[in-house]
Amino acid sequence: MLAAVILSGGASRRMGSPKALLPYQGRPFLEHLLDVARHPSIGARRVVLGPDAEAISAQVALKPEEIVINMEWERGQLSSIQAAIRSFPPATDGFLLCPVDHPLVSDSLVNDLIESFEKSRAAVVLPLYEGRRGHPVIFAARLYEELLSAPEDTGARAVVWAHKNEVCEVSTTEEGCVLNLNDPDAFEKFSRGPG
Repeated sequence: MLAAVILSGGASRRMGSPKALLPYQGRPFLEHLLDVARHPSIGARRVVLGPDAEAISAQVALKPEEIVINMEWERGQLSSIQAAIRSFPPATDGFLLCPVDHPLVSDSLVNDLIESFEKSRAAVVLPLYEGRRGHPVIFAARLYEELLSAPEDTGARAVVWAHKNEVCEVSTTEEGCVLNLNDPDAFEKFSRGPG
């Protein structure tokens, strides 16, 4: 069983409003990611929230067990990953990590990543678009302790680097896996569409 983790614990300072609530195909980023994180192998979902927890919870229907409040959100993304890991039920095989500012991913990409993880049992599984690594990323359970003790300045990347020979790259044609919509310019460009 995998867990799915959606990171939405930052202050969205550059965006100016909670990124989780920005619209994608007529509904919030967070709702889209919750949908793509529905897979038979995913047995637990966690949405990590920070300073905008009340606003997000008021607009997106979340089950109590899905919500993780990161009281240390100012320490950065790694602290949200660590809060999620500590909340997992026993015996997860790993987790799918979805930052809320990378919402442009499909359930078929998630299916491909999970299928590759289940076949390869790699330490890390991630999408590769035109030579660039993207999100979401699957971390195997054997990396939990390293993630819990990773350095704050490099975070989860340090764990990926430490296991560079155990990374399974899944080629994709989905550019969304490398698009980071974390400021108004990026969001406006996405909203305008191609051209």
